[in-house]
Amino acid sequence: MLINARKHKSAKQSISTLFISTLHIINMKRSHIIITGGAQGIGRAIAQELLNNDYNVSIFDIDSEAMEEIRPKVSKRRCEFFITDISNEVSIRSSIRASIKKFGSVYGLVNNAVYEAFKPMEELTLDEWNRAIATNLTGTFLCSKHLAPYLRESKGSIVNMCSTRVFQSEPNTESYSASKGGIFSLTHAMAMSLAPDVRVNSISPGWIDVSAIKKKSVAKQIELSQEDHEQHPVGRVGNAFDIARMVVFLMNPNNDFITGQNFTIDGGMTKKMIYV
Repeated sequence: MLINARKHKSAKQSISTLFISTLHIINMKRSHIIITGGAQGIGRAIAQELLNNDYNVSIFDIDSEAMEEIRPKVSKRRCEFFITDISNEVSIRSSIRASIKKFGSVYGLVNNAVYEAFKPMEELTLDEWNRAIATNLTGTFLCSKHLAPYLRESKGSIVNMCSTRVFQSEPNTESYSASKGGIFSLTHAMAMSLAPDVRVNSISPGWIDVSAIKKKSVAKQIELSQEDHEQHPVGRVGNAFDIARMVVFLMNPNNDFITGQNFTIDGGMTKKMIYV
């Protein structure tokens, strides 16, 4: 009976070891997230929040100055930087290969990189228009396209950065608003095309103050007035971590019943009726 008991104990240990090993493999597949435009602004906050939640993070960004500034502030073991032109397919594919070599397969993609040209429509050049579409919209498509096979394998998640300017506008935002409108539609299209393996959602930030979390050469905290805060139903202007926490929520595999959705995070402003 003693021998049988030992065999039974050994079998239980083997099953337990196999279970732990399987969990480790699953967690490895869910541990690596790529974020574009992650060196400053909202992207930087997202990268930090993902690292705080034990993900490995690859940052694709074209701004080497911004990346070098934050490199010493993050774990070399769990965060890597790849100079990437999101409007260039060759650059994207090269960075994907390098990031997978570093961290293995990919569980998540955050399409956050952005180009902005806010100026009167009559002064907006065709090059500026094309660059906004190429970076914001085409870059989102290309990153998603080339990462789709890896995300299918890991049953992963894509989060696209949209904007409240999809639903309402200020003057002189044509190229930005058009590109974000495309992202809104691209999100639910990809959610259908990549189903059931990959979830695809978008976030539309409202007024998010990122003035102090840019590279040092441009960072300058703007003065926010009491009126700025109080016009928001929640009583304050947003910050980058308001967006970052939603990204973490959407990446969580426990939230796998959510896809094809856009989440507006604006302190309630787009629901507020304003009479002047």
